[in-house]
Amino acid sequence: QVQLVESGGGLVQAGGSLRLSCAARGSIVNINYMGWYRQAPGKQREFVARISSGGSTNYADSVKGRFTISRDNAKNTVYLQMNSLKPEDTAVYYCNADLIALGSGSLYRDYWGQGTQVTVSS
Repeated sequence: QVQLVESGGGLVQAGGSLRLSCAARGSIVNINYMGWYRQAPGKQREFVARISSGGSTNYADSVKGRFTISRDNAKNTVYLQMNSLKPEDTAVYYCNADLIALGSGSLYRDYWGQGTQVTVSS
């Protein structure tokens, strides 16, 4: 069984910083992409950032220049450093991983974390 365990959310003032972490745990054969999505109240879940196993990154336009995604492949962990936070960044942040679990053959499958709340006050 595979689980994505997130940590690092919280309450911060506008202009502040937070760092999110997500560790993929369980019987994992290989991880392709790891990333972050977020969902604000009353809105659909949206893409924030992702990183490949080789370190290639993609960001949503709304967070470019403020957020940095990184990854420790040895620990199966992805990080999201969030700087210059704005009230509109307030959301539940979800970790996502595209991985092969032991016993699933060679098929990659999407896994999701339980979400961590980020609240930015003005």
